Amino acid sequence: MISRRKLAGLGLLGVLAAGAVALAGCGKSSAPGEARAPNEVRFSILSTESAASMGGYWKPILEDMEKQTGLKVKPYFSSNYTTLVTAMQFKQTEVGWFSNLPGLDAVRRANGEIFARTFDPSGIDGYKSVLIVNAKSGLTLDKVLKCDRSLTFGIGDARSTSGTLAPMTYLFAPKGIKPETCFKTVRSGSHQSNLFSVANGQLDVATNNSTALLLNHQRGEKESQEVKVIWESPTLPEDPIIYRRDLDPAIKEKLRQFFLTYGKGDTPEAVRQRANMAKINIGGFKPADETHLLPVREMEATQNWLLAQEGGDPAKIEAAKKTLDAITAQRVALEARTRAPAAAQ
Repeated sequence: MISRRKLAGLGLLGVLAAGAVALAGCGKSSAPGEARAPNEVRFSILSTESAASMGGYWKPILEDMEKQTGLKVKPYFSSNYTTLVTAMQFKQTEVGWFSNLPGLDAVRRANGEIFARTFDPSGIDGYKSVLIVNAKSGLTLDKVLKCDRSLTFGIGDARSTSGTLAPMTYLFAPKGIKPETCFKTVRSGSHQSNLFSVANGQLDVATNNSTALLLNHQRGEKESQEVKVIWESPTLPEDPIIYRRDLDPAIKEKLRQFFLTYGKGDTPEAVRQRANMAKINIGGFKPADETHLLPVREMEATQNWLLAQEGGDPAKIEAAKKTLDAITAQRVALEARTRAPAAAQ
């Protein structure tokens, strides 16, 4: 049982929620407030790296999307999770590639509907949040968790599943650790900036994820050889693809068919398409619905329950525990029905 005081570290989420927005265009990227043509969709993409880099990786996929669907596809890049949700909420985008926690926000706040999700090129479903340190530092998890305020720490965007939610839920909160009092300084950044900062000695320890590290290694970038993982989370669900519920049904079907057939088969064209996706460590797409986010909802409900315990109000504690139990029951039922972990749905 986790004690009442152990979620104190989650107060950092509120601070990071006010983080700066970094929105960058690439090529023919959509502009906020720009009207959509009838045969056009605006596709939002999380810039885990620079918009220019992500634009290069996504360009052939978006070109294939245009060719197969007959739609004009405009990219919308942002490194800020809240920006992506807000863009869909205010109809600046119609479809997008989301991480799980902002994906949940998009479903709740932006009339979003999950219709597909990614899977790893290896065929493995799911990825992990990790803590990394410089390989030459000699730092271990025990040393990091001494919390003597001697180390600098890099965390992710406040709405990042692997950069913030998972390490707070699975590592810091159960130990009653508040990062802002544990470390000398705490800095919010992308997975790429955290990796480079640890590799170059600008940060002592930082959050990241297994996919980002693998991509860096596959591209032959030296930073992946200069860090080591000292902690990893349980398996997290892959990323959802979401469109607006009120999008024209004919357009929704064109998009659904594109994602669920892209890279499938043994033809030279399918091989080329898989090579396009491999550059961003995507093996392809599978059908998905709202059950895909059950693990994330359970993590969120766990946080709310622990926060209620911290507050000490019996009624709020009971209500939060009831919500958590209901979501847990849904997950257990789903896993019993599908005979697969919830993270693989």
